[in-house]
Amino acid sequence: MGKSNNQTTHFVLIHGIASGAWVWYKVKTMLEEAGHSVTALDMSASGVNTKTLEEIVTFDQYNEPLIDFMANLPENEKVVLVGHSLGGFNLSFAMEKFPEKISLAVFVTAFLPDMVHPPSYMLEKFMQINPAAADGLQGAVSSTDQNETSFMRATAFNLTPTEDLNLQKLLTRPGSMFLKSLSKANKFTNKRFGSVLKDYVVCTEDLLIIPSLQRFMIEHNKVKEVMEIPSDHMAMLSKPKELTKCILELARKHA
Repeated sequence: MGKSNNQTTHFVLIHGIASGAWVWYKVKTMLEEAGHSVTALDMSASGVNTKTLEEIVTFDQYNEPLIDFMANLPENEKVVLVGHSLGGFNLSFAMEKFPEKISLAVFVTAFLPDMVHPPSYMLEKFMQINPAAADGLQGAVSSTDQNETSFMRATAFNLTPTEDLNLQKLLTRPGSMFLKSLSKANKFTNKRFGSVLKDYVVCTEDLLIIPSLQRFMIEHNKVKEVMEIPSDHMAMLSKPKELTKCILELARKHA
């Protein structure tokens, strides 16, 4: 049963690779203006988190800020998790560990693992389906030179305002897809991960995690509702109003 319009929801926003909590600045503002509580977290070695990528060997170490946040939530409090891109894995591990503390998980053109294969399976699919983008992404997140910026403009930021791409250039930090670590992680379980309601926001103009891959992941999971917006990969920057509307509507109906 959905929420009435005057009930407050606590949204927890999780960024993607080589990014940070800052990327949600537009959506966070709009959610708060709608009367909700919002926490945007920096993952390890991301945003203003003081760790460096060299200190982070496993995905679990990368995901520590979210796991610590969930562990410290009061027993009777539930949150809506919203994850973008690689952040879908952050959500999934939190869902496996704390299903009772999550009322809804919203995946925004995000990696959505299944319960049949290792967590790395959907990353491997990404590399098979869009190898040029996968190679470019790995180069872009480990470099800040102008050629890599051009790659980001042509793929992830193709509809994003130039000032937001410049913000990314100023704030970007080296990132990793943690493929090796994710390939060794346990499969997600139906009893825990599978018990949390999942919604998906498809970004139809995404040239990085392309719509056919987004739909492949949806088809291989139990997703309650799918909404679409005509945005590039960086929906929170290119179509913040539309994305916020989707998040609010999905939370109202399912959280």
